Amino acid sequence: MYSFATRSDDASFLSIDGRRVVDNGGAHGAVNSTGVARLARGPHLVLVEFDQFGGAYEVSWSWARNGGRLVPVPGWALTLSRVSAWKVLTARALDLSSLVLVAVFGLLVVFLAHERRWTPSRYPVALSLLFFVALSILHTWPLASDPAHLTRHDNRDALLNEWIIAWVAHQAPRAPWHLFDANIFYPERYTLAYSEAMLVQSAMGAPLLWLGASPVLANGLLLLAGFALTGWSMTLVVRRWTGDWTAGLVAGLVFAFNAHTLTRLPHLQAQHVEFLPLVLLALDQLLRYPSARGAATLALWFVLQSLTSVYLLVLTAFATAAGLIARVDEWWGRRFRLFAGRLALAGGLAALVLVPFLLPYWHANHDQGLTRGLAEATQYSASWEDYLSTPSRLHYSWWSERFFHGTALFPGALGLALTGFALVRGVVAKDRRARMCLLIGIVGVVLSFGPKVPGYAALYAVVPLLRGIRATARFGYLATFSVAALAGFGVVALRSVTAARAWPVVAIGLTVAAAVEPLAAPIGLRRFDGIPPIYGHVPRRPGTVVVEMPFHGPRSAHLHAPYMLNSTAHWQRIVNGYSGFQPASYSRHAEALATFPDARSIAALREIGVTHVFVHTDEFSPAALALLATTRELLHLETFGTIALYQLKE
Repeated sequence: MYSFATRSDDASFLSIDGRRVVDNGGAHGAVNSTGVARLARGPHLVLVEFDQFGGAYEVSWSWARNGGRLVPVPGWALTLSRVSAWKVLTARALDLSSLVLVAVFGLLVVFLAHERRWTPSRYPVALSLLFFVALSILHTWPLASDPAHLTRHDNRDALLNEWIIAWVAHQAPRAPWHLFDANIFYPERYTLAYSEAMLVQSAMGAPLLWLGASPVLANGLLLLAGFALTGWSMTLVVRRWTGDWTAGLVAGLVFAFNAHTLTRLPHLQAQHVEFLPLVLLALDQLLRYPSARGAATLALWFVLQSLTSVYLLVLTAFATAAGLIARVDEWWGRRFRLFAGRLALAGGLAALVLVPFLLPYWHANHDQGLTRGLAEATQYSASWEDYLSTPSRLHYSWWSERFFHGTALFPGALGLALTGFALVRGVVAKDRRARMCLLIGIVGVVLSFGPKVPGYAALYAVVPLLRGIRATARFGYLATFSVAALAGFGVVALRSVTAARAWPVVAIGLTVAAAVEPLAAPIGLRRFDGIPPIYGHVPRRPGTVVVEMPFHGPRSAHLHAPYMLNSTAHWQRIVNGYSGFQPASYSRHAEALATFPDARSIAALREIGVTHVFVHTDEFSPAALALLATTRELLHLETFGTIALYQLKE
């Protein structure tokens, strides 16, 4: 005998094998409703229906056996088709054993790196990279089990990013001077600049795509690489600053796996922050030994971080400025001229490389009005609740759920505790690097509140790059960087008051805690089974212009994202598009094509220059399909499922 319950705002219904068990209908707030059903051994069909009538929304369901306590239904107990119970249990056992093997492997790597049992000294560096690869698999599980087919297509930004890396890999070797003239939003130019170009990530993924990997596979592997490289670089930098591998590993774990990165899995640009620690390492070196080589190194890391994301360009620039302010006593006075010259050299080299890549963004701003105003910056700024929000399974249901509104910036309890210990022990006052990291975090927190902070509007007026920043809350990631770095210094301070015999156990405990605390896996993923083959049949000849119908309006622009991924099968220009910005022509096209397939919309297609039309027949009414069948201007070429391809007659 099973009990089932739904909790919903508004209506919900739960049926088992076609029989309604829970009726929680009507327009109401969050209300619980229960029902019972006697179930025979084996699989059963479950249907949960939900109706939303406006206002707040919520739906969840739970179960209990033989009058026990109601608990959420575990995801592993659910399948999309009828499967024998033994197969479900076997799959669950394999999942758990995989996680255990990854955890054991990670602990082994930590132990070997800590003990340095292998020489020469390069082996701990390699082992630490393997450690972060293993942790990346753990924190994104089950992505690594099938990266070619599992993805976050529930969020349209994931499709956008998959298209971006595929476009850059396609266009760069063919016509790099037209890299930003992407195939979307025809006939507009510089359309890649409507969002992040992610040139570094695209370069990493290009060999995979050239070898035939799908954009979904490339994106999944790049996501894993972003976590691993970000944690690894932070580890190496903090290890160099402190001389302690445990400090480095803890700092790397806090920096790579945290509330911000684990809630932004659809955003590939958010995971590749591997160059920020190297920028600050190079800045530290330049402050200590000003040289042309040091300036070139600083410029190199700054350029690479900037080419991962415009947001990260701005974050890195402010972090660098904060670092200079925190250590003004080291370059002011007698060393000013020497240091200023080397810093100017670094800035000049970085600008020389970055300006060609930033010019398309300037054109998009000048020609299309792509600017983020203060109103948008206010809307997407941080709140104090964001700094208490985390998806961690350890924290979410216990206390974080009440604060979670979509943006998560909690840096981790362990990181905060170790940071606090470093502050209490006076490490920040004594160590110039720790002092630099602290100020970077403070600057990040202040800027994350955007226009809510007095003076931001003035800063916005004098710093042009801020006009491209909408989600100012992302500055809060600098606070996570600060906590991660200071946690490393806190580990060293803790080691100084811990008995030598006890330290190996404490070190492993700290590393395991840092790895486990933010765990939100297994994460929800959707299956991708490939782009329908009909998209590969678009003619490759010059002058081909494609549109997919229905053409959704501005409020539903995200529904164009699958069309963009489909276009990677032919790379012809398409009228459709989804990005961080829509040009004025997009709204005009949406209005003109809203009544497709009538004569007015066909005339609009001709005016735009469209040659081929994909029609999703399942999204049109019978009357519209009947009109489409009699439209002489469209020549039917082929049909695949509910997708029909037409050619617009000349």
